[in-house]
Amino acid sequence: MPKKIVLNPAYILEAESLNGPVDWAALFGRTAPVQIEIGSGKGTFLVHQAAAFPQTDFLGIEWSAEYCRLAADRIARHRLTNVRMIRTDAADFLRRHVADGTVEMIHLYFPDPWPKRRHHKRRFFSRDNLHQMLRCLQPGGWINFATDHADYYEQARRIAQEAQADGRVETVPFIRPAGAREGEMTGTNYERKYLKEGRAVYTLTLRKSEP
Repeated sequence: MPKKIVLNPAYILEAESLNGPVDWAALFGRTAPVQIEIGSGKGTFLVHQAAAFPQTDFLGIEWSAEYCRLAADRIARHRLTNVRMIRTDAADFLRRHVADGTVEMIHLYFPDPWPKRRHHKRRFFSRDNLHQMLRCLQPGGWINFATDHADYYEQARRIAQEAQADGRVETVPFIRPAGAREGEMTGTNYERKYLKEGRAVYTLTLRKSEP
């Protein structure tokens, strides 16, 4: 019998309720650094990271309604008060609901690689979305990116090099999350699946330049 999902609405931010930028202090009931994970899946990263860094608040963005509910259930079961989930389009959310310079770090692990060339424009790591992520980040903030898809990694690296040439970012060593085990980079379910299949994992971390 499948495990019953006990959904606690306290862990869900309803996209329909938003009007303008999110007030992070009001959402979490305190003033603290905020980090965002884009594509949270079933919440493995968020559960480990939020438990390891209780002084930081986390928002997970997930498009799949089922996965969003599963992640919120796991968060509630672990009684992690510093995490919220939202089901919405990540690019639209960043553009409409995150104010300039209010996020400490953005995590992007194993996003859909859209392998067919005609679908490459759907990849999240794009010039436009990098611009939005950097706008949302505070000076000195980070973007942590991982993929198992070599072509996607090369595309992201080229876009990052353009931003670095413009003085907007610098490339820094990858920041391994708290849930990463020995031999892992992110500790997510997708990574563990891909490593079992013998796939390589490519990582990229960008630090937003300070004025």
